[in-house]
Parts: sequence; structure tokens; C-alpha cells
Amino acid sequence: MSEYLSLPLLHIEKGQGCWLYDVEGKRYLDGNASVWTNVHGHNDPEINQVLRDQLDRIAHSTYLGLSHPVGAELGRRLVEISPPGLDRVTFSDNGSCAIEIALKQSFQYWQLVGKPEKRLVVSMENAYHGDTFGAMSAGDSPGFHERFRSWTFENRVFKAPICKEYDGEVHEADMSASLTNLESILQAESDQIASVILEPSIQGAAGMRLQPPGFLREVRDLCDRFDTHLILDEVFVGFGRTGSILVCSSENVRPDFLCLAKGLTAGYLPLAATLTRDRIFEAFLGEFDSGNAFFHGHTFTGNPLAATVALKSLEKLESLSHSGSLDHAIRVFGNSLRSHFTGHPNVKEIRHRGLAAAIDLQPGAGETSPWEVNDRKGLKVCLRARDHGLLLRPLLDSILLVPPLVISDEEIEFLISGLRKSIDETLI
Repeated sequence: MSEYLSLPLLHIEKGQGCWLYDVEGKRYLDGNASVWTNVHGHNDPEINQVLRDQLDRIAHSTYLGLSHPVGAELGRRLVEISPPGLDRVTFSDNGSCAIEIALKQSFQYWQLVGKPEKRLVVSMENAYHGDTFGAMSAGDSPGFHERFRSWTFENRVFKAPICKEYDGEVHEADMSASLTNLESILQAESDQIASVILEPSIQGAAGMRLQPPGFLREVRDLCDRFDTHLILDEVFVGFGRTGSILVCSSENVRPDFLCLAKGLTAGYLPLAATLTRDRIFEAFLGEFDSGNAFFHGHTFTGNPLAATVALKSLEKLESLSHSGSLDHAIRVFGNSLRSHFTGHPNVKEIRHRGLAAAIDLQPGAGETSPWEVNDRKGLKVCLRARDHGLLLRPLLDSILLVPPLVISDEEIEFLISGLRKSIDETLI
């Protein structure tokens, strides 16, 4: 916090397209999509209009014991874009809560079917699923959460697969050790394991760590074999970030729980959803005195304004995908990364999939000792990038690039070339 308080103040006043403007009138390209949420750019006229129209009808009505047309329609649309069989939707308002709901429903399901001993969660190495206590418990992110470990519940962690993908091509992939490790955990403790939780395709907050094609299917098969729920955290990777609307749909893998947020509302309003299967939903049915009900609620669950925005965003996203514009942007993004950073003396590794990338920085050839943690090279590069009209966020000494999906060819070049200048001026 001392470091944070020492940094230059930056107050964002307005946005337009992929750009943000501060109170002094300076313009910055939004290189992290406002924490990975922005899909169609800021101040989108079509989304603005449906939001205004809904505001003229009603801003909020509770979803507890009631419904409303836009909430029901959004639930239907989420079911349609998800793998067949995910027919039940619970709304909340952020990714961590979507994870909490999946965990609680999984735990309660096993209690209701007479297996209360199934209470362990298995997560992947370096997993980050949010900052609430259940989400922290289900992850493996000591840098964020280690100080709270005494208050979290027990979990198991399996090795992450190896995957290096660059410019749309997989250059190195090995999932065997990861799957063997997961299988051994499930084999030893499946009678106590409630669920396996996974952020499919890309582990975002872990530094854009990639998984090989086919890995998700293998994990699904292991969960089926050992009678364990599979929770997919698509809070970051969903809604076009990897090139498909949902990772699980593109890979034809049906989880037991699917958690959605971030891009769901295109960066406009807080909304999240947890989808599950009828088989799980039916275990919660019963007379009032059974106590089977899922006692979990959020004041702004299924908020009509947010649901309206989500519906319009989905419509626009499908058009963006079908037109080929999204695939084109992904290709240009990868080509620009390769042309600017291949062989750069301060770049250790590049990881890229969809419109998401991580650039790991390293000392140059002339530096004789590694950087210290407090050198904060990644932060210094991002601060320098402001001088080149970019807003970026580091993850220690990695620079994460997550632009809005509607970024143009010229804006991609502005982003990548500006970052190249910032690295050169800071590190060389």
C-alpha cells in the first residue's frame, strides 16, 4: 500500500471504444480490458441504448421468489450457448460468488444424496478462483491468499500440464504428468472428493498459463470415472476471450457446474451466473421441512439492467464471432507479438491464446544478477507505458495483455509497439 500511495494518481473520466480518458484529457488504450471485462469497447451505443430503455421500465426487482422477463430470457440464452444438459441457472454478481455457489451446491448435493463425506476439492497448481473464502480455499495461489490459509477449508492440488503456444500453434505440450497426478489423487480419495475445479484453456491470474488441446476432455473423463463433480471456472476465459464464446462448448465438454462473469456484461455492470445439471437440481427438491433448499441469495441477483446488457452483449458477440472479425483480431495480435518480441533480450517467454497474452520479462545479457522482488520491473514498465498512451497491469515481472475484443489492427500495433518502447526504455 505504501507503493500504491506513492504512484502517480490517475483518474479515468470517460471511455470510447478501446480508449480511456483521464480528467486531464489524456488518452490511453485499455490494454487490460478494465480487468478483463470489456468486450465491445467503452460507451457502445447499442448497449447504451438497451440500458436506457430498461431503465425506463425498472432498474431492479428481486429475483428471490419472483422473476422478470430479461432475467428469464438471459437464463434461457445461457443454457442455449452452454453444452447440452446445463439447464439450471443461479445468478449472482461476481466471479467469486459464482464459484462459491458452485462449491456450496456441490457440497450440499453430496449431503442430500447420502454422501456427506465427499467434501474435498481438487484444484490445479497455481489456480486462482477468486478472493472470497470458498474461492480462496479451492485455489492454489499463495501469493494472494497464503496469510488466510488457517481459515480456509482443505483441498488437494494436482500438477499443471505443460503447454507453450505461440501465434496459434502449439510448440510444446505434455499433459501426461498432470493427468497421472490427478488420477492418483482421485484414486486415493474419491470417496471424500466432492469436485475438481478448473479454469479451462488459460489460467489467467496465474500468468496466462495454457493447457494443451484435449486436456479438458481427459479431466472430464477422470471425474466421470471417479464420480466427482467438475466445476469449470470460465469467469475469465468465457465470452470470446479464447476465440470461442465458451471454452466448454467449443471442446464439447459438459461440466457439472459452469461459472460465468466478467465478459458476461461486456464490462458494464456486475453480474455472474452458475449453471448446473437437472440431476443436481433435483436433489434439492422436497417439502419445506426437508431443509433441502439451497439457502443462498444476493440482493441484486439477476438485476434487470445487468441482464439486459448481457443479452445485448451476447447478440453482438455472436455477430463478431460469425463475421470472422474476432479470429482476424487474434491473428493480427499474435503476429504483432511475434514481430516485436521474438528474440528480445529482456523477454524470457511469451504465452498467447486468443486475445490474451503474457510476456515474461528477464534481465538482459549484460546483467550479472537476477532482479530482486522489490525492483518491480514489471510495474516500472507499465508506468512507463502510460507515457506511450497505454494502460497495462503487471503480474510481478510479467506483463499481461488483455485488450477489448473489438480492438482494430491499428490499435493492436499501437498496443504492442508501445509496450516494446516501454520495455526498451525501462530495461535496456
